[in-house]
Amino acid sequence: MSDTAPPVLPRILGPWLAAGLVVGTVIGTGVFKKAAAVAAPTAAPEFGLAIGVWVGVGVLTLLGALAFAEVAVRFPRAGGNYVFLREAYGRPMAFLSGWVDFGINRGASVAALASMFTESLANLIAEVRPELASGFGYWPQRAFTVGLIAVLAVVNARGTLLGARLQFGVTILKVASIVVIALLPLVVLLWPGAPSQPTTAHMVKPWPDHFPLERWVGLGSAAVAVLWAYHGWMNLGPMAEEITRPQRNIPLALLAGVGCLIVLYVSANLAYYTALGPIDMVDARDGTTVAREFCRRLIGPAGAMAASLAVMVSVFGAVNGNILVGPRLPYAMAQDRLAPGIFGRLHARFRTPTFATALLAGWSIFMVLALGVLLQTNRELFHLWEYKNDAWQVATDEHTGQTKTDTPFDMLTDFVIFGSVAFDTLAVAALFVLRRKHADRTAALPYKCWGYPVVPALYCLAMAGVMFSMFLDPEKRWKAFVGLGFIAVGAGVYWLAFGRKRSP
Repeated sequence: MSDTAPPVLPRILGPWLAAGLVVGTVIGTGVFKKAAAVAAPTAAPEFGLAIGVWVGVGVLTLLGALAFAEVAVRFPRAGGNYVFLREAYGRPMAFLSGWVDFGINRGASVAALASMFTESLANLIAEVRPELASGFGYWPQRAFTVGLIAVLAVVNARGTLLGARLQFGVTILKVASIVVIALLPLVVLLWPGAPSQPTTAHMVKPWPDHFPLERWVGLGSAAVAVLWAYHGWMNLGPMAEEITRPQRNIPLALLAGVGCLIVLYVSANLAYYTALGPIDMVDARDGTTVAREFCRRLIGPAGAMAASLAVMVSVFGAVNGNILVGPRLPYAMAQDRLAPGIFGRLHARFRTPTFATALLAGWSIFMVLALGVLLQTNRELFHLWEYKNDAWQVATDEHTGQTKTDTPFDMLTDFVIFGSVAFDTLAVAALFVLRRKHADRTAALPYKCWGYPVVPALYCLAMAGVMFSMFLDPEKRWKAFVGLGFIAVGAGVYWLAFGRKRSP
């Protein structure tokens, strides 16, 4: 009988690997790059306001983790938010969660992160071997990105433990790199021959003089940028079925991981302001990273190369983590017959959802190539807009007169954040529903949300405010409407495919 039994997902991830999954999938590009978006004149250019956004979003993430941990403890199964929304709101909402998570969030995350890895590699080649840079141009970079996604998909298809151990090792390296960035100003102070010395000159104006409506909109825009840096802290949910002692290890890994992230992010951004001002950070928005410019200022070209390597290691880990976690969603949906059954199959030897892994890799590769074609053939799609002279018009730089454009990286991450915030917030809000539906089970839970109901309510209200701010921001409004449109298409697909069938 045992020889013919279908394979199941094994519980093999202990607390260290689980915590490494939280930290490793979250730390990607945000801490190295998104400080530029936060420091933009239309966002939070003042030092105190910028640091406040990093702290505030971190605290909100911690509040969300406190509530989400109880939801995950109730249902430690593969699928994460899909399972939680199914139990709280029913199959239609669960399907929409999976539709958005896999269709936009996961695929765009892998595409954006893998593209960022290649961009950092191109910067490194330009520094070390300039004569080779011309051979690693636009389409060779896209081809390399495709190859990276494919290789990591094969690695994770060959075993959950293999992918998780790779993730843990890379996480140690990326945490160490952020610690080095945070401590670099102190080290340089003790190095009399350093190219530049840290300064507090960029911290002299901590707050704006007044707060008109457009500054509140800008603050929301900065929060959206920082949300990308914290994005992924719920990635433990889809892996819940493979975590040992889930009632203990899920809350432990979530809370320890998010706490670690807050300390690392705030420390790194404090360090950036010892060498760079808001204008310097914004100038680093396209083609490089704030971390790279920061290290170059303090310790010269060697620092820039080291920063590029750190970004590459960090992004590599984030890509790997997303490819490890992502396939559990179509696997869970296929188990409920809300996705083709082939995606619910496990490899007989490796016990991994190999078909679902191939699906995620293929979809991410398509996004890389499609965006590459759009960027080459339709630059107008990337133009930014502003309200000026009582009308909306294409934004231009006030100094150069050139048209302002969105980077493909920022465009992809903005698409990710809208859908992510919407359904992640519903997952936290599910705690209210589940406590009412299963009141008899709450007392026996080994972990219960601290500060309930205030903690989940604060998180949900704050995230609703962030989503509302996206509709007020002209640069993000159309992306928010595209996100809504994608959800509406998903609702239509569900009605056509499953709406006339009775839910089990």
